[in-house]
Amino acid sequence: MQAHEDVQKFIAHLVANNKVMLFMKGNKSFPQCGFSAMVVEILKKHAVPFETFNVLSDPAVREGVKQFASWPTIPQLYVGGEFVGGCDIVREMDANGELEGVLKAATAAA
Repeated sequence: MQAHEDVQKFIAHLVANNKVMLFMKGNKSFPQCGFSAMVVEILKKHAVPFETFNVLSDPAVREGVKQFASWPTIPQLYVGGEFVGGCDIVREMDANGELEGVLKAATAAA
């Protein structure tokens, strides 16, 4: 990745073109941190299709995604083009049933 503006456009493209997008350390087959692994497991439990981007593969995206959502930590989950949150928020939303509704609404056939 190059300039800050290009990184932000790249992130915006991924968020806009994937109904469920997770910026994480590692990938859905091989998470490389416990928080990322937890969010992957929650998404798999809900059986929704989702895409991931390994922020360890690109330092510019790793920093850029933090600025994109004004959120300092990774993983970051986006559903339907909207920032949902990091691991703690996703876990809490899953526990109280809110996440299921958000995922269903975003992944329902248009």
